[in-house]
Amino acid sequence: MCNLYSMTAAREAMLRLFRIGHNRAATFEPRDAIFPGHTAPIVRLAADGEPELGVMSWGFVLPQAGRAPRRVTNFRDDRTRHSPFWRESFERRRCLVPVTSFAEPRQVTPATWHWFALADGEPRPLFAFAGIWRRFRGPVKKDGPAIEIDVFSFMTTLPNALVATINHERMPVILASETDRDTWLRGTPDEAFALARQHPPEQMQIVQSGFEKRDLLDVTDEFKLT
Repeated sequence: MCNLYSMTAAREAMLRLFRIGHNRAATFEPRDAIFPGHTAPIVRLAADGEPELGVMSWGFVLPQAGRAPRRVTNFRDDRTRHSPFWRESFERRRCLVPVTSFAEPRQVTPATWHWFALADGEPRPLFAFAGIWRRFRGPVKKDGPAIEIDVFSFMTTLPNALVATINHERMPVILASETDRDTWLRGTPDEAFALARQHPPEQMQIVQSGFEKRDLLDVTDEFKLT
């Protein structure tokens, strides 16, 4: 289960990778730590079928009677097509979640955080999680006012051999190729669901370990690389 990731790539790098025009891209600031409830960029198809870059709040909102609503940041592949909480969004509102690294804690006291990235010669190559989105109407805090907000979550699957050294339960579904990203956005539900698989461990690396809950790669350096 991933509840912390970073997106430090430059806006231009995102537009190139996801083939988005400048007039279809929201502005945002690179972030070395994105937590549940934070706003972050996503890529979805606009009404005309072309990709657009937007900003949404991370975590589907799950109301709880007498308690604060809970943010559900990711969903299991083996429950996606059976749960009414996820199924409609998976079938109708898939998106890409741009990422440069994600963190998993080793459960000791205090927790140590291990940051994972792709391994292809760059410090933090840009990639995407397989996400879904929806519009939520209601309170996001206990006794708070009803608001309207677009939210996103992303799919998890069983961990590969590298991630399992830290988290034995789940890892995000990673879409590293243009073909997979296009299939996730444009394919049928069956075609998209076929992408729910482990990313090859030899194509990933641990880039940071320690107590920091942020990716310490200098954002300035990341801009230079992109």
